[in-house]
Amino acid sequence: MSDATPPRSPDRLGHAIPVFSVGDLAASIDYYVDVLGFTLDWTHPGGVASVSRDDCCIFLCQGDQGSPGAWTWIGVRDVDALHAELVALEARVRHPPTNYEWAREMQIQDLDGNVLRMGSEATPDEPLGPWLDMRGNLWRQSATGEWIRAEE
Repeated sequence: MSDATPPRSPDRLGHAIPVFSVGDLAASIDYYVDVLGFTLDWTHPGGVASVSRDDCCIFLCQGDQGSPGAWTWIGVRDVDALHAELVALEARVRHPPTNYEWAREMQIQDLDGNVLRMGSEATPDEPLGPWLDMRGNLWRQSATGEWIRAEE
């Protein structure tokens, strides 16, 4: 058996890179770099830029390629530490770190309403919290495990 890496299959998928539609590319770049800690990779005169932080890359596209308000999920090592960092930099925290069955995650919003769901491993000893949906409604799990509006 060889130690060589097998050739990459032509049908193998690589990393997904979300494309967020933004209204003002320069302002969005500033927010992602100065507040969220991303690095500017490149810009294109057509109104497109790439920002990245660690293994995460996001394309920002001024007024094109989708609608503002898109969502993406990003796995992180420690969501609580990242939350503290981003709060200190005045990031738009849409929903603080909350424990769920699938992860402990928070929601960060950019200038155009695009949402970065950032999460790490769930905390087994902590109760499950409410979920904030795209309309701003809170949902909680009932005793039977069904998700219901928190007002109900």
